[in-house]
Amino acid sequence: MERLGLVGLPNSGKSSLFNALTGANAVVAPHPFSTTETTVGIAQVPDDRLWKLAEMSESRKVVPAGVEFVDIAALAKGASTGEGLGNKFLGSLREVDALVYVLRAFEDPSVATATGGDPDPADDLATLEFELVLADLGAVQGRLHRQQKALKGDKSLALEIAALEKAQTLLDEGTPLYRAALTAEERDLLKQSFLLTTKPILTVVNIGEDQLDDAAKLAAPFADALAVSVQLEAEAARLEPEERAELLEGLGLGEGVVPRVAHAAYHLLGRRTFLTTGDKESRAWTFRAGAKAPECAGVIHSDLQRGFIRAEVIRWDELLSIGSWSRAKEQGKLRVEGKEYEVADGDVLEIRFNV
Repeated sequence: MERLGLVGLPNSGKSSLFNALTGANAVVAPHPFSTTETTVGIAQVPDDRLWKLAEMSESRKVVPAGVEFVDIAALAKGASTGEGLGNKFLGSLREVDALVYVLRAFEDPSVATATGGDPDPADDLATLEFELVLADLGAVQGRLHRQQKALKGDKSLALEIAALEKAQTLLDEGTPLYRAALTAEERDLLKQSFLLTTKPILTVVNIGEDQLDDAAKLAAPFADALAVSVQLEAEAARLEPEERAELLEGLGLGEGVVPRVAHAAYHLLGRRTFLTTGDKESRAWTFRAGAKAPECAGVIHSDLQRGFIRAEVIRWDELLSIGSWSRAKEQGKLRVEGKEYEVADGDVLEIRFNV
């Protein structure tokens, strides 16, 4: 399961967003560092296709795909040199697949007093990036020194050393590596350094209820950002499903934050969904975009990948229009695909295997 780390300055609304996404109850308070421990929760990825197939199959169990969110203690200026929770914060970040920056745009007198000024999302972003760049610079310099010493006995390290030297130059200039002109090979060589600024980034601009009409404008300065009224979403998350839907619809927020963030995370990480359905269970499975049928079979179970013979495949909407898997088989609508088939988002699969 993909892990996304929520990153923000004190009182950015990071823990409230975590609660809205996962239905958890992480501590939220107007003073800095109300969150001092790492908290993990899972957000189910809403998928109407899955529920429609489950209804068709009269499935006794329905299992949506999930994304794991990690609420990490707030970052403070100087974290890279040990301020705030320092290394504890940065160590937790190294374990996630992508980062979600939470930037405060809402105004709140109690929060402004705690953080020392009016909200400035751009300044918050600059602070977050600066601390992560400094942390990466230290990590790169340490590994570069070790690999240069080891080069005498292992000439194969030359390519990694060149990538580290390039990364060091970029970080010295203050450039996060996710915005740098690095080749795919160079990024691959840097993986052993477990850097923070090579991770994909999703930005959430936390706005107030009175800023909903300006959501697009407030998100515009940041690439692929989502503007979210986190407080409203967190309050809605505590309601029963029907009440939550009514509240979100009444505020013009549609389905709410979970589908928006979850789907943005899928896109960010290059993930897609295939489906399985039957009377026992209908389930959504996450796979890497471009993966072939055996790899997707392995998402279900390693035995299916090892003993893969073929996959029977049909698009979810075509299956739904036919009305059942058995009827689709009788009508010859199931495609038989082999090991070279690239699974598409929304495919419904049944794997044939032998081990």
